[in-house]
Amino acid sequence: MKQNGFWGLLFNALFLTFILAPLVVVMLVAFTDKGFISMPFDGASLRWFRAILENGDIVSAFWLSVRLAFAAATIGVALARARRARDCALPLHGPRRADELLPLADDDSRRRARHRVPALPCSLLHLSGSFWALVATHVIVVLPYALRLALSSAVGLDRDAERAALSCGASRFTAFRRVVLPMIRTGVAGGWVLSFIQSFDELTMTIFVATPGTTTLPVAMYNQIAQTIDPLVASVSAVLIVGTVLLMVLLDRMVGLDRILIGEAR
Repeated sequence: MKQNGFWGLLFNALFLTFILAPLVVVMLVAFTDKGFISMPFDGASLRWFRAILENGDIVSAFWLSVRLAFAAATIGVALARARRARDCALPLHGPRRADELLPLADDDSRRRARHRVPALPCSLLHLSGSFWALVATHVIVVLPYALRLALSSAVGLDRDAERAALSCGASRFTAFRRVVLPMIRTGVAGGWVLSFIQSFDELTMTIFVATPGTTTLPVAMYNQIAQTIDPLVASVSAVLIVGTVLLMVLLDRMVGLDRILIGEAR
């Protein structure tokens, strides 16, 4: 295998620096002892990490975001699995159908989609501004991610095993649950992880649907930045960065990120 030369290594180093520098700056600012955003060159403190626990709005918004992301990811994966997993068994159709979903996942389409959030049904059901209205909104956002990975994992799926289960008397649901699902579980798991992350981090559409009683963590952080200039948001971001890294390491140790995201065996 050809190794990178000097310029290739330099480019990689600059690229990684460009990607990681903002995260490092946020982590450093979180340790400042000042009442405003500054680098902790003349004194470090855990003051703003303690302030997270003392801020009830941030804590409640965090747990709401966790419950919302869990519900949206689970429902999105269930819809993707039930609606599409069986339709992509033929190798010539799966990639094409998966690629058709890509426009739904870009930022411009999401900004246009916020006007198509099911506001009328939520109003008719008296769900506007409720937790389930947020869930419905986030399912629309995360469904392309869950569906794309579910489709990709089922491309070229051998249907002989499913037909054998059906010929032995199993129902279609049982055959799917006991035969098909184990073969596509890595794609389903990867879709759930990406859907959870996307839902947890979603701000663009949530800010138009959330109410003071259903404020998610991204909305709470946005409001905090708009109202004050203290480093509280930096400390929250630092906790999220560390938590995400630890979660990725744990998943890699327990299951393997390659198996979750691309379905490779370890």
